Amino acid sequence: MRPRTIDEIAGQAHLLRPGAPLRRLLEGAGAASVLLYGPPGTGKTTIARLLATAGSTRQFVALSALSSGVKEVRDVMVEARRRLDRQHRQTVLFIDEVHRFSKTQQDALLGAVEDRLVLLVAATTENPSFSVVTPLLSRLLVLQLRSLDDTDVRDLLRRAAADPRGLGGAVTLSAEAEAALVRLAAGDARNALTALEAAADGVLATGGTEIDVPAVERAVAETTVRYDRQGDQHYDVISAFIKSIRGSDPDAALHYLARMLVAGEDPRFVARRLVVHASEDVGLADPTALHTAVAAAQAVQLIGMPEARLALTQATLHLAMAPKSNAVIESIDAAMSDVRRGAVGDVPAHLRYGRYKGAAELGNAIGYRYPHKAPDGVLEQQYPPDGLVGKNYYHPSRHGGERTLRDRLADLRRVIRGG
Repeated sequence: MRPRTIDEIAGQAHLLRPGAPLRRLLEGAGAASVLLYGPPGTGKTTIARLLATAGSTRQFVALSALSSGVKEVRDVMVEARRRLDRQHRQTVLFIDEVHRFSKTQQDALLGAVEDRLVLLVAATTENPSFSVVTPLLSRLLVLQLRSLDDTDVRDLLRRAAADPRGLGGAVTLSAEAEAALVRLAAGDARNALTALEAAADGVLATGGTEIDVPAVERAVAETTVRYDRQGDQHYDVISAFIKSIRGSDPDAALHYLARMLVAGEDPRFVARRLVVHASEDVGLADPTALHTAVAAAQAVQLIGMPEARLALTQATLHLAMAPKSNAVIESIDAAMSDVRRGAVGDVPAHLRYGRYKGAAELGNAIGYRYPHKAPDGVLEQQYPPDGLVGKNYYHPSRHGGERTLRDRLADLRRVIRGG
C-alpha cells in the first residue's frame, strides 16, 4: 500500500499544498536539499521513494546510516560528480536515519550539498537540533512531518481493505473495529496497516469475512507507545509531565506518567524529577510534598516496578494538587546570582568561629547574642555581611502554607533588623 503518487500520500497536507517546497521537489521542480523530520509511520521513506521518480534528469541513490560509513558517502560523491559531468544528471541522495551518522560522516556531506552536487534528502525521527550538526542543518530545508490524524488513518484503512494492492475486499471492517484500529495506530500509518493485516489474517483463517473488535483485540494486544528514551520524545514527555503538575492538572500529569511507564522509562528518572519539582514548584506552600516525593523515590529503589508505579502515582497526584510556589528556587537563585557578582563581604566578626586560641584578640565571636536567651527565641542582630544588610531573597507566596510564613517572616525581619 505504499503510495505511488503524491495524491496517495496520507496526511502532510501542510507540506504538499500547491507550490510548497516538498511538492515542487516531488514534481521534479524543486532544487533544495531537505531534512524530513517526524515520527515513524508518517511517510518519510515513502516521500523519498517518490523522489526517485521525480524528474527525468535525476538519479536516485539511497544510503542507510545504519550500514554506511564515510567511505560509502565519499564513493557516492565521486559517482555523483562523474554522473553530473558525463550525463548531466543530478543525484538525489536519500539517507535514512541520518541522526545515526557521526559528526565526521555528516561533515562529509557538506561540500556536496553546498555545491548542489547532490540533492540531499535526509530522514530522521529525532529532533534535528539535537542530532544533526549545525553546518549541515543550515544547508537543509527542514520539513516537519506530523502524525496522521484520525481521518487520515481511517481513509488509509478503508483504502487498504478495498484496494487490490491491499486486501482487495476480502474482508470488511465494522465501525467499532475501524475505530479501534484508528486508536491503536496512534497516528502511525505503518501501525495501522500492520494491525489491519494481522486482524484480517486471523479472520480469514477462521473462514470469516468481517473484522470486528474481538478480532482486532486478538491480533493486537496493545498499541506501541511512541517514545525514545534517548530522543526528543523523552524530553517532550517529561517536560509535559512537569508542566502539567506545575499547572495543577492531575489528569494530564497521570497521562504523561502512564506514557513514560508503559514505554519503559526508568522509574528512577521520574522519581528524581518529582523530588526536584517538590521543591522547585511547591516548596513551603506544602512542605509535605517533598516528603512524599522523597518517599516515592525510596520506594522505587526498594520495590521496583511494577509496584513502584503506585508510589509514583501518589507523589504525582500530591504534587499536582498541592498549592504552588516557586519561592524556594527564586530565593536561592537570587542569592547565588549576588554571590557570583561578587556580593560576598566579610562574615561579621561576632558570627565568626571563636573556639581557638587567639580568637578573642582578633575580635572573633565577641558580642554574639544567643537567640535562645530571648523570650521569643529571636532578637536583634546582624547576620549578613555589611553590604547585604536589608537584602530580601525569600519572598513567600500567598498560597498554602506560605501564607502563614509570609506574615511570620515579616515579623522576624522586623525583630532581627531592629525595625
